[in-house]
Amino acid sequence: MPTISENIAQIKSKTEALSSNVTILAAIKTIPLPQIFEALEAGISMVGESKIQEAKTRVYEIRQKYPSVKIHFIGHLQTNKINQAISMFDVIESVDSFKLAEAIDKRADKPVEIFIEVNTSGEASKFGVDLANAEKLVVRISALLKNLKITGLMTIGSFSDNKDKTSACFKKLKELKYYLNQKGYTGIKHLSMGMSHDFELAIEECADIIRIGTAIFGERNYQGGHVNGKFV
Repeated sequence: MPTISENIAQIKSKTEALSSNVTILAAIKTIPLPQIFEALEAGISMVGESKIQEAKTRVYEIRQKYPSVKIHFIGHLQTNKINQAISMFDVIESVDSFKLAEAIDKRADKPVEIFIEVNTSGEASKFGVDLANAEKLVVRISALLKNLKITGLMTIGSFSDNKDKTSACFKKLKELKYYLNQKGYTGIKHLSMGMSHDFELAIEECADIIRIGTAIFGERNYQGGHVNGKFV
């Protein structure tokens, strides 16, 4: 079984063949700290947490050992967890409504960097503002909420084996970013899209942040965790 370091090297080789401007965000849900540290030692500079409760126990330890690492929140954010999210994360990637954005803005005592999560596939099982209302959300947040800084867009590809459908989701986000930049929202620089099974398709559509979990750490056991290549 390949090590975490070997997995990262393989992913980097694939990304560099497609683009020189891609950051691998390690999605660390359920992954124990020793394996996270191994990934950071192997050159990962950005990690993503999905659960506030889980993050509370280890964000401090990650920052103590690796102060330069960027930590993003990539899960669905509940309003009762906003204060914790503001204090723990460099970026909240999953803002998908004005209600959530306004709640973050009201509780922020410093500028908060956010990405807008867009549901580009139209699948009801996903969070994210629908594509037709994404521009309106960006305009409203930018005009009314002074503590928030929109620096990127985020999406999840179609839950489909059809590569064309998945690529179409990523292309829609790329086109939205280009459109918003042309409208004057030039601070929107990042496209966070692509996961372990589809990151190469995302990079082809200009993703500059790919969120990788399984391809780095192996399949997760949600009852336990990944330990030394095995699950407990």
